[in-house]
Amino acid sequence: MTPTSRRAFLRSTAALASAFSARSLFAEMHGASFAAASRAVAGLNPAEAAQNEDYWSVIQRAYSVSPLIINLNNGGVSPSPIVVQQAVARYNDLTNEGPSYFMWGILDQGREPLRQKLAELAGAKPDEIAIDRNSTEALNTIIFGMPLKAGDEVIGCKQDYPHMIEAWKQRALREGLIYKQISFDFPIDDDDAIVRAYEQAITPKTRVIHVTHMINWVGQLMPVRKISDMAHAHNIEVIADGAHSFGLIDFKIPDLHCDYFGTSLHKFLSAPIGTGMMWIRQDHIEKIWPLVCAENPHSPDIRKFEDIGTRSFPIEQGIGEAINFHMGIGPARKQQRIGYLKNYWSTRVQSIPKVRLHTSLDLNHSCAIGGVSIDGMSAGDFSTALFDRYKIHTVGINWENIHCVRITPHVYTRIDDLDKLVGAIGDIAAKA
Repeated sequence: MTPTSRRAFLRSTAALASAFSARSLFAEMHGASFAAASRAVAGLNPAEAAQNEDYWSVIQRAYSVSPLIINLNNGGVSPSPIVVQQAVARYNDLTNEGPSYFMWGILDQGREPLRQKLAELAGAKPDEIAIDRNSTEALNTIIFGMPLKAGDEVIGCKQDYPHMIEAWKQRALREGLIYKQISFDFPIDDDDAIVRAYEQAITPKTRVIHVTHMINWVGQLMPVRKISDMAHAHNIEVIADGAHSFGLIDFKIPDLHCDYFGTSLHKFLSAPIGTGMMWIRQDHIEKIWPLVCAENPHSPDIRKFEDIGTRSFPIEQGIGEAINFHMGIGPARKQQRIGYLKNYWSTRVQSIPKVRLHTSLDLNHSCAIGGVSIDGMSAGDFSTALFDRYKIHTVGINWENIHCVRITPHVYTRIDDLDKLVGAIGDIAAKA
């Protein structure tokens, strides 16, 4: 092969692996239908478009969800649309034609364009974005990488995610950090009350506040920006756990004013399962130790956090088509739709005797995730009844002071499925 023909071959092969070319799978499969659907709701604001079932039927058909169950546990992990599944399969087939060549020579070259697109979605600089596998990896990298010493204090809350709580407790046990947890009774519609709770826990030893942007148990949206501004006034840094907010809430990470942010992309962005992202404010990167080995651990280059050895390049590159799909809907329209779905079922069950909601109906303080319980019935029994009798898949939550069933729709969720949920809750409550 001549040098000229080899370069042409590499360019053509790279184009096959690019989600951001004119030949993307999303453009081939959904470009025309999504554009036509968007034109049909162009005169509607996002809240109005959220209720246009003709528009959302186009989105629903892009998923391959099972007709045998009603999946309302998207808070754990969301299914990828068909285009993302097919992208991963295409990249996997390409990889196995010659792994060491196509992985390192072709797909690895797609990380920088992917980093750029994630940065655009996050409203951040590309050099602040690291691509990893999930929120736990992203946030544990930050937690274990912060240069803290014995006696330094960290404030979190009891309703944070267990893996983050465990990480801070491990640092406290091993290094003598002081890890304090405050507690909340959700739902709370008063941002100032939440900010005050963190501020009242501060002492002269406090160095970090760890806050969950959207509480995974009941969907409470925490006022991260207000907490960050308060913390910075006390010379305290803020870590934001955005596992459930990124790809769902229409925001830009720097607007949260936090210092560190980690998320899973396989939740509401609907990227391949096992994908995540970490954001670190650029002037903090140098001081954070990598969780895994790096040639220069004090490098200011965000890429030092990506030296994790061999990974699944097909899964990583599949993120690109998930971004295309997300932007094909539009972040504001998507947030409004999922918030509408959450309120659709929750407003209909709140008046049922013995039924109690654990999530705000105010979409300034909630969005997708909703908690519901039935007096006299355990969360586990409630969740089991929903599945055994009605094939509605949810999850029972028993964590600290939260005891409820978590219900989480997504853009593919159909209104008639939520009607079945409402009917099921009414039946179960009547028999409880």
